[in-house]
Amino acid sequence: MGQAKIYYDSDADLGVLSNKKIVFLGFGNQGSAQAQNLRDSGISNDQILIANRVDSYAETAKSKGFHVEHDFSTAAEVADVLFILIPDQVQPRVFNEQFSPKLKSDATIVVASGYNVFFNLLKFQPGQDVVMVAPRMIGSSVRSLHEKGRGFPCFVSVEQNGTGKGLDAALALSRAIGATKQGAIASSVREETVMDLFAEQALWPNIIMMFREAFNVLKDAGCSDEALCYEMWMSKEPAEIFERAADDGFVAQLKHHSTVSQYGQLSGSLKLEGGAMREHFKDILYNQILSGKFCEAFSQIEDDLDKEGDTNPLNELYKRSEEMELVKAEKRVRARLAGLL
Repeated sequence: MGQAKIYYDSDADLGVLSNKKIVFLGFGNQGSAQAQNLRDSGISNDQILIANRVDSYAETAKSKGFHVEHDFSTAAEVADVLFILIPDQVQPRVFNEQFSPKLKSDATIVVASGYNVFFNLLKFQPGQDVVMVAPRMIGSSVRSLHEKGRGFPCFVSVEQNGTGKGLDAALALSRAIGATKQGAIASSVREETVMDLFAEQALWPNIIMMFREAFNVLKDAGCSDEALCYEMWMSKEPAEIFERAADDGFVAQLKHHSTVSQYGQLSGSLKLEGGAMREHFKDILYNQILSGKFCEAFSQIEDDLDKEGDTNPLNELYKRSEEMELVKAEKRVRARLAGLL
């Protein structure tokens, strides 16, 4: 695949959103940030409606001056544009049962995550536009960067072009939330989902495993809990390294390290052939993610994720992770240094 197209403010016409009722399903980190950015961009507050159940998020929306609707059917009926900004695992149930039957036949549906669209878990009407506007930053950064007059990285795509004007809507909405100031990157729900799930199921599990085993080896070699925790992550050096990588380049950031460090990291990494890891990654990508195997398995436990205690599969995973020596050591260190952290 060649270079992706990048869209800027000049490519988007906010006039497309004139007189449109824009409904945000959910007012969490992304919903709050994007709705406020939209309003700052000149979209009338009366055009914006927050659809949220009765909870603290709804109260926060009201405190920020937004109109809030607790009846999802009512919100669906008036929506010209619907942002779906609730957690992936509850989207199919909420959207398919409470929104889809009531939405206008030519509504624009906006997702910030490609997961449910890619795996065909949401029910759309043929004449509707389905677009992705997916900021690549957490909601607080989407908001703070916009307030500073800066943009943020964002993926944009048209997945169903029912009206024939899906791209116009996607770009107008991207500009309205502040994404086209830095440049919205043309993508797809397939690309976004694959990269997201691959990072979560292949890349980061191996990074966690390597930290775990490195900790064990160094502890067996006589290193103290305190020294290891601070050297490996509590000093925030890894965060600084990734920040430098974002600013200067993934490899180029090494020039900020000592000569010994530069030589050790470059010579060591170039010695590793990576074939076995590549095959492991390909197995996860093709046989776990793209095959739909993970999606199918995750769908089976979605209801259990709302439960309390060990019947919640996620709680059980956290409980098992507490048996890692790295986690036990960190707890001891944090307890001992509580007043200094």
